[in-house]
Amino acid sequence: MPEGEIVFGAGSYTTVAVIALIAAAALGCAFVLRRQVLAAPDGTAKMQDIGQAVQEGASAYLRRQLRTLVLFAAVVFALLFLLPGDGGVRLGRSVAFLFGAGFSAAIGYLGMWLAVRANVRVASAATRPGGRAEGARIAFRTGGVVGMSVVGLGLLGAALVVLVYDVEAPAVLEGFGFGAALLAMFMRVGGGIFTKAADVGADLVGKVEQGIPEDDPRNAATIADNVGDNVGDCAGMAADLFESYAVTLVAALILGKAAMGEQGLVFPLIVTAIGAFVALLGVFITRVRGNESGLTAINRGFYVSAVIGAVLAGVAAFAYLPSSFDQLSGTADLSGVTADPRVVSALAVLIGVVLAGVILWVTGYFTGTDKKPTLGVAATSRTGAATVVLSGIGVGFESAVYTAGIIAAAICGVFLLAGGSISLALFLVALAGCGLLTTVGVIVAMDTFGPVSDNAQGIAEMSGDVDEEGAQILTDLDAVGNTTKAITKGIAIATAVLAATALFGSYADAVSHALAQVGAVGGGLVASMLSYEIISPVTLVGVILGGATVFLFSGLAIDAVTRAAGAIVFEVRRQFREHPGIMTFDERPEYGKVVDICTRDSLRELVTPGLLAAFAPIAVGFGLGVGPLAGFLAGAIGTGVLMAIFLANSGGAWDNAKKIVEDGKFGGKGSDAHAATVIGDTVGDPFKDTAGPAINPLIKVMNLVALLIAPAVVAISVPEDANHALRIGIALVAAAVAFGAVAWSRVRASRLEATEEANQDAAQATV
Repeated sequence: MPEGEIVFGAGSYTTVAVIALIAAAALGCAFVLRRQVLAAPDGTAKMQDIGQAVQEGASAYLRRQLRTLVLFAAVVFALLFLLPGDGGVRLGRSVAFLFGAGFSAAIGYLGMWLAVRANVRVASAATRPGGRAEGARIAFRTGGVVGMSVVGLGLLGAALVVLVYDVEAPAVLEGFGFGAALLAMFMRVGGGIFTKAADVGADLVGKVEQGIPEDDPRNAATIADNVGDNVGDCAGMAADLFESYAVTLVAALILGKAAMGEQGLVFPLIVTAIGAFVALLGVFITRVRGNESGLTAINRGFYVSAVIGAVLAGVAAFAYLPSSFDQLSGTADLSGVTADPRVVSALAVLIGVVLAGVILWVTGYFTGTDKKPTLGVAATSRTGAATVVLSGIGVGFESAVYTAGIIAAAICGVFLLAGGSISLALFLVALAGCGLLTTVGVIVAMDTFGPVSDNAQGIAEMSGDVDEEGAQILTDLDAVGNTTKAITKGIAIATAVLAATALFGSYADAVSHALAQVGAVGGGLVASMLSYEIISPVTLVGVILGGATVFLFSGLAIDAVTRAAGAIVFEVRRQFREHPGIMTFDERPEYGKVVDICTRDSLRELVTPGLLAAFAPIAVGFGLGVGPLAGFLAGAIGTGVLMAIFLANSGGAWDNAKKIVEDGKFGGKGSDAHAATVIGDTVGDPFKDTAGPAINPLIKVMNLVALLIAPAVVAISVPEDANHALRIGIALVAAAVAFGAVAWSRVRASRLEATEEANQDAAQATV
């Protein structure tokens, strides 16, 4: 296979330009779908009043959050420019970071903006004949708008960078992916803290203590709960899936350039461009027929569009790629590979598509209201909250093993396709991720369906303008939404694993290129710092630290929800205690105070996990070397995939077990069994909507940080005249920032708890 510089030809420029036009067309389709959603009737005056309150709260929160994150973006922009590399590439990488972050924020804001307007329309649809089909259509097309926007912006950003930087595009796209991932993680953590603090507070005081329905207007936390669904599940998850799309595409382009040269750089863009058509098809064919379950219609739309996407990707592979690796211009040594590039590329994409479908089925099995695991969790409610919690944990653990095994099997299948070539295997893993993400438009639509349906049910209950039949329709749609949210979380973590595995190859490539620039390599400890062998004790230390970081990150997220929820509980109790007219509908709760508490606490708490994710890899890389840093990433991926699936599926099972009891099983609403499932759901809230989903961007942020700093680590630590004092100094500063933030959060939490206790004591003394 030819070696040397890769040339970007005129034909490739034309192809990428067409792909950019397809991306623009996807954005146009999103605009058309948006108009269709907004054209639906927006309900009664009461529904509109409640919806307006939710809109104002969500918009205010996101504006404050984005203002907070501007400072982080400015600092990272400057730091990226200081990293080693050609001046033009460094500037391009920094600018691409801002675009990636901006696109991620824009997708999140769009998801929130439309969802808070669609929820009243879904609630209104339930009051009319054919409400089930119409409500499902509105909710799904709302997600379709966000899904098409994810595809359009992700593809447009990548295509424009390739057009401007051609073969240097992968290095610039590192910044694009990092910006998307960093913003998504902050939005996921902040939105997750907001939504679950409000949800937990509303459930514990409203349902358990006061015995009133979930979305009763007398509960001061109900508006904040609805706001939280939008800033967490809509804005946060939309940004999360956008960064999955961007990072997977970045990894594919980096590895494609090495494995296949010019065509390897362009083919992943072609695959993801096919995803734009697949997304549009999936949105339009997903229709509820008669009285069928909304989940049946969604699954049908997903599987049909996925099959068509796989077929089209196969056609593209045979039309665009040559029949032999000898005809490709990649720099990786693939001389021993005799397979047909068209066949292995098409099969890799197919593996990704099949992986998405299998995860959809497995997650649906473990969290669906009509499936044995969740029915079993609901049945344990007859013996109390403890058994509900234990059974849900068991479901989460078991489902994590099966899902992780499926992802591992997919990676093994791709490895076998590569015929033993590591470079080709890593590129095919990235292609499998692109194949999975050909369905990303439908996946985002599935995810947004959940919070829109949930909010619609809340608005209907608070307004009192929906009859019993309409209320049941919305309850059914909400249960479907719980399952679709769990499914999309499973698919999102699968993309994280595939992208992170592919980024391993990018990381190794960055290290090898950096080593080639430094000349002579020192011996002794320096040599051991370069070893990737797991048998090396220092590399094993990296593995342990990577796994430990995932645990610490998850603990910080759950602790943050616990503290914020505690503040909400005290506030809602205070309002019931000081304003007895609330229970008799003679006084209006102070909804705004709860929204303010959630906003304040979530913005304060999101900084610590973010600093940990960004600075832990820097501490390990500069402190222990590039070998242990590779181990760190491996530990984070292995632990992260199991932890994320466990948290998401446990939470989903608890939530739907509560739905089963509320539908009349085991005593129904108001029974001891119902109270037990409410406790289980409360435990599961931060699991499935804060800590679990945030692990997905966490893994990719740490991988991208490692990829970005690898050349600097080599340059400062490997040469015989290496500056080890500077290396250790950087590591100590990074460790101080990461763990200093954790320590400060503990100190701040203790002060807040002491203040809250003093306030409560004063209130009790007054009473």
